[in-house]
Amino acid sequence: MNFQRGKHHEELEMNLVPLIDVLLVIIIFLIVSATFSRTSELQINLPTAEANAPQDKPLMIEVGVDASGKYVVNGKGLADSSVAGIGAALQAAANGGKEPTIVINADAKTTHQSVVDVMEASRVAGYTRITFATQAGSGK
Repeated sequence: MNFQRGKHHEELEMNLVPLIDVLLVIIIFLIVSATFSRTSELQINLPTAEANAPQDKPLMIEVGVDASGKYVVNGKGLADSSVAGIGAALQAAANGGKEPTIVINADAKTTHQSVVDVMEASRVAGYTRITFATQAGSGK
């Protein structure tokens, strides 16, 4: 006996909204991770140049300052340790060269004033390129 003769059975339907949400999240994850893996695999071949090395080396003036405050300019000791005396020695060492680089080799126990005097003498002489020489630490 079939008592449900007049009723129609509805077709079962799969709800696709949650499936679409999950797929969108997976697609976004794949796109982001693919972008990162592509940048990590970037290989660059740098171009080469056949330019000649510059013939003239920049003029460097070495100024040494020991712990007692004695100055040496390019290996020559200075009798006059005033700013004017240091400046005159720097100008003599430059021999009219353009923009020499002043390299200050100061002892670790040198007073701050001694180094400032060399910097001031460089400024008075018109030399603005100043650098300090250091040595590698012993890893204490």
